Amino acid sequence: MRGRLPPVLGQRDYRRLLTSSIAYGFGREMVFVAVGWQVYDISRNPFHLGLVGLAEFLPLLLFALPAGAIADRLSRKLVYLVSLVADAGITGLLLFVSLSGAGSLWPFLVLSFASGCSAALGNPAIRSMWPSLVPLPLLTSALALRSTVFQATVVTGPAIGGLIFAIRPDTVYAIGAALMLVAAAVTVPISPRTVEQAPVEVVGTRLGSLLAGLRFVRRTPVLLGAISLDLVAVLFGGAVALLPLFARDVLDAGPVGLGVLRSAPAVGALLAGIMLTRRPLRGAAGRKLLVVVALFGASMIVFGLSRSFPLSFAALAVSGFVDMISMNIRSVIAALATPDALRGRVNSVEGVFISASNELGAFESGAAAALVGAVPAVVIGGVLTIAAALLWPRLFPQMARIDRLESLHPAGGT
Repeated sequence: MRGRLPPVLGQRDYRRLLTSSIAYGFGREMVFVAVGWQVYDISRNPFHLGLVGLAEFLPLLLFALPAGAIADRLSRKLVYLVSLVADAGITGLLLFVSLSGAGSLWPFLVLSFASGCSAALGNPAIRSMWPSLVPLPLLTSALALRSTVFQATVVTGPAIGGLIFAIRPDTVYAIGAALMLVAAAVTVPISPRTVEQAPVEVVGTRLGSLLAGLRFVRRTPVLLGAISLDLVAVLFGGAVALLPLFARDVLDAGPVGLGVLRSAPAVGALLAGIMLTRRPLRGAAGRKLLVVVALFGASMIVFGLSRSFPLSFAALAVSGFVDMISMNIRSVIAALATPDALRGRVNSVEGVFISASNELGAFESGAAAALVGAVPAVVIGGVLTIAAALLWPRLFPQMARIDRLESLHPAGGT
């Protein structure tokens, strides 16, 4: 049985950080369900749900660059631990709000903003820790397994949280806080390896240090190409924001069908993650990135034109499958092309790109659907995604020519 496990699980500190991520992911996803339900129950106003999402997203825009600099200057493990303990404390305050009746919106907005601040602080730190925990040959498998675990918590965490909430709402917050403290306890013994690299030249001013990640991404074509291609694909090709419309008006599937459709991309992503963990990508990584992005666009075209529920589910599952491969390639490129001294700042820039593409992608989908209709909006978005995959080799030839990911090395200077 041990021989069937991915070899990367033989790395003790990697196992610890993965266990920490699982505990924290479950706790956070469970809390999201409870907060969403209680906020909507206050006034039955969906706009309030949007305000909660905005409160969680704003800290990323405000604090991403400083958080990246902090992750590069201080102990990344310590920064991550601080974010975990802070999130546990915030969840404890949510428990107090719930026990007090949960009758006002403002405590949820304040605590959601605080939770966003904690996430903005901790994300660059933990994302920068992974490459320092495993040997280079295992990095692709390590990042694939990390992404697979993330998808598993996204699929199962809300379901478990909803079940517990139906029995006793307050228990969700108590368990969530406990899981976050467990995540912190598991992280304490981790000892990241010292990465020996040539020193990176950074502009001496504080502003120059903060902007070093942005400057490095701009001057590294393989990294800028991968990140920007993902942004374009999610911005134009995503259809998740329109799933309620398709479930009700196009597929006549009802709320249960909507839940199934929302799970389809995660199912595909889980399958791809398992595949990548056991069979990491070998050569022609740049071309494979372009192919999977084009397939993502094609799956969106199929979904937009489909009138069959099974076909729509399959198209969304394929989109999740190829998106996981794209995300894995991008993550490995970012890990290997970035000097360790800049990983926190570069990861914070990447995080802003990803989050902005998700938020703006949802807005773009809604606006396009309002202008031209839902089906044309999704189909046009898929076509634009395929066009981007065809155009990017001309804009970023270095990215398209990447062969084995392991051959990438950090670029010098910023």
